[in-house]
Order: sequence, then structure tokens, then C-alpha cells
Amino acid sequence: MSPRLRPYAPATELPAGKTLMVHSSDHTRIHTEVFGPADGYPIVLAHGITCAIRVWANQIADLSRDHRVIAYDHRGHGRSGVPKRRGYGLDFLAADLDAVLDATLAPGEKAVIAGHSMGGIAIQAWSQRYPARVRQCADAVALINTTSGELLRNVQLLPVPERLAAGRVRAGGLLLKRLGSAPLVPGSIAQTRRMVSTLAVGRDADPAIGDFVFDLFAKTPPAGRGGWARVLVDAMGDNHIGLTNLTVPTLVIGSRGDRLLPIAAARRIAANAPNLTSFVELSGGHCAILERPAAVNAHLRGLVESIREERLTS
Repeated sequence: MSPRLRPYAPATELPAGKTLMVHSSDHTRIHTEVFGPADGYPIVLAHGITCAIRVWANQIADLSRDHRVIAYDHRGHGRSGVPKRRGYGLDFLAADLDAVLDATLAPGEKAVIAGHSMGGIAIQAWSQRYPARVRQCADAVALINTTSGELLRNVQLLPVPERLAAGRVRAGGLLLKRLGSAPLVPGSIAQTRRMVSTLAVGRDADPAIGDFVFDLFAKTPPAGRGGWARVLVDAMGDNHIGLTNLTVPTLVIGSRGDRLLPIAAARRIAANAPNLTSFVELSGGHCAILERPAAVNAHLRGLVESIREERLTS
């Protein structure tokens, strides 16, 4: 977007995977890539809002050495189709993930499914709407820097007294909707770049990570950004996704410096997950997959190994 953006080496060095064009229930194209050995254990990755497959560059580079890593662009993001205004919603978020699983897993095969931010919401929505498919397709799930609901209550951007909290929530929702749908024009780029970095990246992060996250934001079509911002604010502003059907082993990762989905959201998921295997609190901001990649990769590998060990002993 701008020649002044610092390159983020893991993303620029990531080779392309084998491309699959998956079609969701409403025929929207879901761009999917597969990395690593064809016979490797499958790990499925779902990214957050205004991101794309390469936001998982650190995880793909590491995990694909000995696993089959499957990553996809949400509708309205990356190289996936951009539906019209009515083509967004938690039902579609769940259906798109299910379509990817259907297209990439062999009959009877199960995967570890990991989601960051909106990707974690996708996994929760999928479990609520497709309970039989959870048992059929998932060995375990990882929910990273995500929330189950009350999306704006704890956002650390507009601090106000408690008596004004409701007004802060409404103002935050309006801000996120406008930020999501607004086209980038010369006079707004610097301000938007600061806002995106403030929300998405921790204070001690490599500046190249902030530039990378903004580049992903800028390259996401405004229709996709706006469509998903409306869904997340309106559908999850006051409500929580039920976790009753998420019965498989669940790893939850939150970050203490996350200003977009603060650690309280991760703690709530951990407290309500029916089959919590581990709750991890990391330092850093909202993008733990970029800011603390070694720790995230180690915990994902540990989750896979726990599944393998269980199979050997059962």
C-alpha cells in the first residue's frame, strides 16, 4: 500500500501452497492452500478479520515441515470471493469452515483446527451449528486471541468511567463499523494505520509486524471488511456463542496486552469450554501468532502430540 511499509520477512519468504478453490454453501469461492507433506497430519488454520492466509506465515513455515497445513481466506478476504451485503453472518462463517474441511479431509480423517480472532469465532460458530461435524472432523481445536461474545465490552481503546460503559460500547461499535467499511484515501491512511496498529499489535512488537497487519487490512476489500465488522458488532455485541458442542480437547491462548479482545475474553472461554486441555496467557498484543510465534507453534505442536499419544494408548 505504501513504500514506507517495512517488509515482514516471514510473510515475504513464505512459498505458495497447493491451491484449492472451495465453494461454500452459497457458492462463494473460498480460496484454500495446502502446505507440507500430503500424508502429514492435518492442521487447519482460520485467520482473523482483515487478514489473509499469510498472517499464519510463522505457523505454516514451522508446522508444514512435518504436518499438512491447510489455510484459507475468509469470504471477503484475500483471494476468496466477495459476496454482496447479505452474504455475511455467523452462519456463513461456520459454513465456510465446514466447506474447507469437507474439501480437504479424507473420509474419516480428523484435524486440529486453530483459529485466531475471527477465526476462533468461526470455530465456535461451526461447533454450535454443526455438532455432528465436530465429532467427525476435529481431534482438537485451538482458540487464539478470540472471544465468544460481548465483543466491545472490554476493548481497551476508549477508556471511560463505568457509568458511561454503555455509551463507550455503542461508540466503539460505530467506530469499528466505519473503520471496517471505509475506503482508504490519501488523507485517511496515516490515521487508519495508527488505529489498526493500536488495536492489533502490542506495544513491544517489531514495527514491521504493525506495518504487515496494516498492509493486510489495506488489501482487504472494503466490502469484506465492512461486511464482517457489521456482523461481529451486531451479532456478538451483547450475546455469546454457546460452547456446549465444542466437546473436543480445546487449547485457549490469550494475550495480556491484547487491546482488541482483552485477556478477559480468553479467560471466559477457558472457564466455559467443556473440554479445556490448556489455557495459556502470553505477553504481547492481539496478534500472538505474529508477536509470539515460537510459543504459539510450541503449543500447537503440543496439542497435536497429545492427540497422537492418546491414540497410541487407547
